[in-house]
Amino acid sequence: MDLNLQGLRVLVTAGASGIGLATARAFAREGAHVHVCD
Repeated sequence: MDLNLQGLRVLVTAGASGIGLATARAFAREGAHVHVCD
């Protein structure tokens, strides 16, 4: 998937497990700076 997120900052809430964790990992793979809170 090419979302062109290089260098963007992303906040993922409820990211400790499940869909939130998968979302955080997907954003990171696309090059975003990911911040996770739970």
